[in-house]
Amino acid sequence: MTEAPTPLKRLRYPICGTLMMLCIGNVYAWSVFRNPLMEMYGWTMAQATIPFQVSIAVFAIAMVLAGRWQDRAGPRPVAMVGGVLIALGFVLSGLLSSTLPGIIISFGVIVGIGMGAAYVTPLATTIKWWPDKRGIMAGLVVMGMGAGAIIGGLGAPLLIERIGVSYTFVVLGVLFGAIITALGAVLKIPPADTVFDEPDTPAVKEDAAASQYQFSATEMLSTLSFYFIWTSFVIGSGVGLMVISQASPIGQEMAGLTPIVAGGAIVFLSIFNGLGRLAFGAISDRIGRRNTFLVAFAIEIATLALVLPNASSFLVYAIGVSLIGFTFGAFMGVMPSITADYFGTKNIGVNYAWVYTAWGAAGILGPMVGVMMNGEWARAFYLLAGICAVGMLIMAFTKPPRKRLEQA
Repeated sequence: MTEAPTPLKRLRYPICGTLMMLCIGNVYAWSVFRNPLMEMYGWTMAQATIPFQVSIAVFAIAMVLAGRWQDRAGPRPVAMVGGVLIALGFVLSGLLSSTLPGIIISFGVIVGIGMGAAYVTPLATTIKWWPDKRGIMAGLVVMGMGAGAIIGGLGAPLLIERIGVSYTFVVLGVLFGAIITALGAVLKIPPADTVFDEPDTPAVKEDAAASQYQFSATEMLSTLSFYFIWTSFVIGSGVGLMVISQASPIGQEMAGLTPIVAGGAIVFLSIFNGLGRLAFGAISDRIGRRNTFLVAFAIEIATLALVLPNASSFLVYAIGVSLIGFTFGAFMGVMPSITADYFGTKNIGVNYAWVYTAWGAAGILGPMVGVMMNGEWARAFYLLAGICAVGMLIMAFTKPPRKRLEQA
């Protein structure tokens, strides 16, 4: 039996994970490349958006495959391959940026596969090393993903202005690839006989008891708990993605803001998105995962029903979108922990990859609400508040799959 290392030694894994996520998250700053590519090659906005759309779709698919691989081979080789693929994809994007099919393959497919491999590995590793502080540590890692977009959004335009868009792809690829590959080499899972401290609070202990049985992906997909969690994830994150995708038009049309001022409020949204991942992760370690989601849904409902429909000024608008960003962070930050609590950590890579497909569905369904409402934002907010009430009810009835516990 191996005693758990000190918290200081275990911190290397969430720190490495956060730094890796800072690099991966720069992919979400694709919009800084879009306009230069449109100007240089005469592409339409729809054409220039395809590489990003493909990368997200490939990311979701690759994450399932990478999760299965890392559960069998360990995180190190998967993370390092992810770093190499991200470097290769960015460099090829620079070399092939003049051709749309070339950049779709290089950025959309190759970078997308690399993202899937590099995302799942540090998250799964951190969860395995920190069963006693699973919420806050997983929240810390995924917070890096949100912060990475801010770094890319500020740094990439400066590089594009000085060396051009093609060389910017190359420089960022070499930088990100080197960092992710080096940090990925540090990742490893704890020995099977390692004894860790138990969670501090009764609510978390009760849920974590389900992980005494280590669910395979097939077994997890046969439980009602998985579909309750998946549906709640779709609803909670779908609200965030709808507001994020339409934040500037909402500010301009409801609050009468200029595009620049509305964009300034989006900065607050991004900041609170990152903070929410860490804050709700810490909260979930105190009150339990399910209770944390109930709080997040309650905040979403109040914001959608009372704050955003009355967003006639910059202050109210900024408060509204910041609260939505904050609660969106809750679903991104705590979902890995509830997956580990309910289904175990042995197959957390592939299991959470399946749960994460809800985020992909939310990315399609959430923004569709805004499109369907055709600019009638108040109606959209009330509709989403009602849907969140359904999500809150589903989460209230979500429980660990106890049947497997009895078989363990």
